[in-house]
Amino acid sequence: MRNGSSLQLRLNDGLVTSYRPKVSWEGGDGCRELLHTVPGSGAVKGGVGLVLNEASSSGSGGASLLGASVWSVADVDSDSYDAVQVELACGGGKGLEVSYVVTLYPLSMATAVIVKNNGAKPVELTGAVLSHIKFDKRRGTAVEGLRGCPYCTHPPPASGFALLTPAEAMKREESGWFGGGGGEEPRQGAWTVEENRYTILKKKVSRVYAAPPEERKKRVYSTAPSKFTTIDQSSGLGFRLVRMGFEDMYMGSPGGMYEKFGNDYFLCTGPASILVPVVVAPGEEWRGAQVIEHDNL
Repeated sequence: MRNGSSLQLRLNDGLVTSYRPKVSWEGGDGCRELLHTVPGSGAVKGGVGLVLNEASSSGSGGASLLGASVWSVADVDSDSYDAVQVELACGGGKGLEVSYVVTLYPLSMATAVIVKNNGAKPVELTGAVLSHIKFDKRRGTAVEGLRGCPYCTHPPPASGFALLTPAEAMKREESGWFGGGGGEEPRQGAWTVEENRYTILKKKVSRVYAAPPEERKKRVYSTAPSKFTTIDQSSGLGFRLVRMGFEDMYMGSPGGMYEKFGNDYFLCTGPASILVPVVVAPGEEWRGAQVIEHDNL
């Protein structure tokens, strides 16, 4: 972008490995890295990535629909001032055609997925756009905008780029100096409601904020908030994450396990459809997206 904001995209799998939005008019270029990444076995992990799995009746999340896929660049559009956009495409198996569009704007970035079913049978899938958001310190990490929303303890969908595996995310953390910031996490499958205006995330959690599946059977029910704002008290910066198309919002914090991945604290979060699979009928398509935006300037 002309204002200095930048983004790095790995073309072979669509992983966003860097997002540096302009957040200040003072000091250097005024841009700041938002994403947390670490070197993995042959590839960087973390960042922002797409998860798309075949739904499984066992509840384990099912096999990835993208694991063996070869991505290709379908389109690129740029004017270097208003937007830069890259569209990746692949065949996702089961007769699916998947498009993944990553767009950089001066004060935001967007990731959108379009799944079209070219097969003869309906396909049930689960998915998410997971972002690893970097924070300066463990203390003072929070989000605002989830008060009143039901949530349950739940593992994240399995992916090759996530820093924590589902098993690691669900492993309970012993109470210690950083214990607190709320009571003990509910057991998996038990629902509770977020009562606080600010959700403090210095302890280890793995949650799905959403309307419980039983509630969705009613004619009228309350959905999860369409957006929330991250709060980094150390830097004073905040970013809004906006959900589109997806029904759930995943929220995970590593607690003391963050030290395994460097000095910076982070959240793994993003819009998801985990609890109730998305059904894509033959000849139809489904769309979901996430926007990360800010008004720090």
